[in-house]
Amino acid sequence: MSDIAVKASEPALAQRALLNEDWLAVAIGLLVFALALFSVGGIDLLGWAATTSVYTDITSALAPVAKAYAPFGGVVSLLLTYAALLLVLSIGVSTLGADVRKFATAFTAVFAIAYASWIVGSYAHIAAVTPSEQQKFGISWSLKLTNEGGFVIALLSGLVIANFFPRFAAWLKEAIRPELYIKIAIVILGATVAVTAAARLNLASSLLLRGAAAIVEAYLIYWAVIYYVARKWFGFSREWSVPLASGISSAALRRRLRPVEQYVRGRRCRCWCRHWSSCSRWSKC
Repeated sequence: MSDIAVKASEPALAQRALLNEDWLAVAIGLLVFALALFSVGGIDLLGWAATTSVYTDITSALAPVAKAYAPFGGVVSLLLTYAALLLVLSIGVSTLGADVRKFATAFTAVFAIAYASWIVGSYAHIAAVTPSEQQKFGISWSLKLTNEGGFVIALLSGLVIANFFPRFAAWLKEAIRPELYIKIAIVILGATVAVTAAARLNLASSLLLRGAAAIVEAYLIYWAVIYYVARKWFGFSREWSVPLASGISSAALRRRLRPVEQYVRGRRCRCWCRHWSSCSRWSKC
């Protein structure tokens, strides 16, 4: 009966929706990108957003991204980040026909868990990488996970909630929209790559040529071959064969574009080195 009720409610949601998820991701991604473009003219409209640094003293864990907003402090910048995300995403999900009140309350909990995981993952014993960083924070050991240790903490938090608090996990589902969040990130990343490519024609031509070759190689050759082998030789079902072929094809695509990624990351590292007295952290990036 529950399945019938869910299926019966889907047309009603579709009728109430003003946008689908793809167009909503495009709209939000381009909005963020447009606001970021003001920094070209010296007006930083997003510099108040919170960023997390490696720390031993929790009071120094948070700070605004831009130094111009430093007087705000970490806590205020975190609250502003939460408020901005809540406002934009609540308006967004309303265009999808979702319950905004349920989304807002669930998103508040998701944001708190996610950012708490990120802060814990930035603790020096978890995130410090180089010996100079360990000396700076006065510690003798570290897991050397960088700030990305927060992803591990978030994963563990999700496993605990899903397995030991199923009712809480079900309540959070209204705000857990991974496809929407990933699509928004892809739009922003794509716009960033486009600007970078426009600034450097060599990078643009390399992206176009390598991207076209990688798409043909990964999705017209690897995907079909892997799907055929999985189905005919290993006897996998269609539900298993499709994600297997897609995963391996995506890995092949990443491998094909690796030289371009290394070039972009190398430029980013050189940019960081201009602002840091020691380049040891970025020497291997």
